[in-house]
Amino acid sequence: MFSRHPFASAFAGFRHAGMIKHGMAAAFAIFLSAAAIVHAQSRFEEDFDDEDKPWQEIAVQLPAAPVAENLLPFYVSATATQSFVIDAKSLTVGTDGVIRYTLVATSATGAKNISYEGIRCQSFEKKLYAFGHPDGSWSRSRRDKWEPIVRNAANRQQATLALDYFCQGLTVAGTAATMLDRIRMQRSLSPAAGN
Repeated sequence: MFSRHPFASAFAGFRHAGMIKHGMAAAFAIFLSAAAIVHAQSRFEEDFDDEDKPWQEIAVQLPAAPVAENLLPFYVSATATQSFVIDAKSLTVGTDGVIRYTLVATSATGAKNISYEGIRCQSFEKKLYAFGHPDGSWSRSRRDKWEPIVRNAANRQQATLALDYFCQGLTVAGTAATMLDRIRMQRSLSPAAGN
């Protein structure tokens, strides 16, 4: 039989210690990788966890004055005391989830009220930003705050826009182009409207 060299057992001990050292280093690297993945996943979830972040409205720019060829009529109710049209060129869906538009309300005598407004589906609220003047200028509204949308008034134009064309539940129902198509075709989202 072969005799063992006296240094062979010492070398085996070093080799065993080296394997343990490499094994521990590999285990530590795996631990660090796992920790990094868990941290990245929690950061990813934080980025999409909108419930904890307060809603913030974007800065609003007033649109150009409405032009007759861009106005789209929509039906409000049989008891409405005014007729209503929306300016197609002004309709936008903001990154804040607010649908903004210019509304023209005309009374039976022909008096017109022009307003720039917003609807927030998530809270079912409306906001009046500005009033339009015959010369095409705007004046900011003094009631520049979010208010609940009234569903059962004679002139329920914001409720009609929200329920029939803009919102599905508490979410925005598509793009501005989709909403405009619904208004043009009088295709309501609301089953109660019968469309």
